[in-house]
Amino acid sequence: MRYFPAALERLTEQFAKLPGIGGKTAQRLAFHLLSLPQEEAQEFAETLLEAKRTVHLCPMCQNLTDQDICPICDDETRDHGLICVVADPKDVVAMERAREFRGVYHVLHGVISPLNHVGPDDIRVRELLERVGKGGVREVIMATNPDTEGEATAMYISRLLRPLEVRVTRLAYGIPVGGQLEYADEVTLLRALEGRQDI
Repeated sequence: MRYFPAALERLTEQFAKLPGIGGKTAQRLAFHLLSLPQEEAQEFAETLLEAKRTVHLCPMCQNLTDQDICPICDDETRDHGLICVVADPKDVVAMERAREFRGVYHVLHGVISPLNHVGPDDIRVRELLERVGKGGVREVIMATNPDTEGEATAMYISRLLRPLEVRVTRLAYGIPVGGQLEYADEVTLLRALEGRQDI
């Protein structure tokens, strides 16, 4: 026996496909959308379709943009010889929030993960190699997450970049600001020790 109209169930199923959205949240979103006035629901649908139609990958850095080249790559005041490699577009947002990095980015759109059937050909490694191969790049900063997949991806890319004679560095990580040593695991402490600096 079906409790809800088929269209409402299909809408709930579509929301449930989104990352981080469980069944109950999907149902709440579907009910909320149906409670909107017709004009607001129409605007929501049109905004979604417009984003899908106009947003594409920047041909230089692979970040999302609605222009020919994204604003960061198009900014001549940024250091184009310094590339920060991140896994996802949301990582660019996180880095930009800090307002300290003045280089440019390269977005991989994933990390190497054999368990999830994601290999080097499934992410934007080739585009990075082509970009660095054109010259003018002094340093590539690997800013993938410090987990197994992120580390494997960083090591793989660093080996590919070695023949191109470009400096490859890794973001420092260790004890977070405000963290306490007693709660840090052994690997985090080791990384913190290896990344220590003069003061």
